[in-house]
Amino acid sequence: MKVTGINTWLVQPEHGKICLFLKVATDAGIHGWGEAYTLTGRERALEQMVRDLGAYLIGRDPFHIKHFTHVLWRDVSIKRGGFDFYCALSGLEIALWDIVGKTLESPVHNLLGGPCREKIRVYGQPSGDGDATPAGWGRRAANTVARGYSALKLDPFPGPWQMLIDREDEQVAVERVSAVRDAVGPRVEILIEVHRRLAPMHAVRVARELEPLRPFWFEEPTPAEDLAATADVRRKIGLPVVVGEALYAKADFRRAFEAGAADIINPDVCNVGGLLELKEIGAMAEAYTVAVAPHGNNSTTVGLAASLQAAAVMPNFLIMEYPMAWESTANIIAKNPLRVESGAIALPTEPGIGIELDEDALARYVVRQFPARHLRSPGQERP
Repeated sequence: MKVTGINTWLVQPEHGKICLFLKVATDAGIHGWGEAYTLTGRERALEQMVRDLGAYLIGRDPFHIKHFTHVLWRDVSIKRGGFDFYCALSGLEIALWDIVGKTLESPVHNLLGGPCREKIRVYGQPSGDGDATPAGWGRRAANTVARGYSALKLDPFPGPWQMLIDREDEQVAVERVSAVRDAVGPRVEILIEVHRRLAPMHAVRVARELEPLRPFWFEEPTPAEDLAATADVRRKIGLPVVVGEALYAKADFRRAFEAGAADIINPDVCNVGGLLELKEIGAMAEAYTVAVAPHGNNSTTVGLAASLQAAAVMPNFLIMEYPMAWESTANIIAKNPLRVESGAIALPTEPGIGIELDEDALARYVVRQFPARHLRSPGQERP
């Protein structure tokens, strides 16, 4: 069997971020679906990178996954991976696993060691109607719980992702989380997202004020490039700290483990190098007694399906992100959409990664014109 071609689709959903899908074809008539992580302003460049790197796949055996990803990193990137490279590589790697699973008539998790669980717990986000007041946040959180979720994640901080914030912003964050806790009760887990924004002094102060509200975790409190700062915050607070959304491949995670920066990691299958790299990162985390909670700022189709396959084989899996905004579009473009029931997704049993996309439906959502984009001016910044 040989790879014969690659097609790509940049898809704008009804709600949520633009996502990049790809389909790898073979001369045996078996195809595989992949998804590469996207970032605002880089979507077209990422699509082109998938095509450029995918050209190296043509004529290769799709079973040679590990060798392909290694030589692409070694001989093409010259061991200079970078975000865009790993995004494109991830999408291609996922598609190869889909081909392998379909060829062997087996779900991918059985090829990675077999499942450790039959259901994968997921968390959502505040949803539905609600304004920016603390009460509005509480209503939106209650909407999510009413849909059966037992965990939800929110970024309670107002304004842009500034490193230095004032007391008012800190207080707004605490008041929002307090309102969410009142709305959802003591049994629902609240996951706090900080988006790598804060200087340690702010991260520590806010975390200590949040501790009585019993958050499930405190995600990426400080910049990802300063793991020493994150480790310092972790030592000073009483909340589990998450890192990993902005780390790529095993070497980055090794540094996080050695720094003592994480209780939990959240690597993303669509930007760490794919399924096998995610599994290997999870195994490294297990040796450091660190839990894995896969990040999922992708679609609720291919990226989610791939994450499920990897999460299934990890003894140290904790919980997984489910971007609820993408769900309505996923139900249209996927022939067999993944369903959340009581805050969990049943492990797919179909061959491959367990999902098929409808190309005609994809074509209806392909990006034809990007929305207008604006940056803040100096006059909009705080004095």
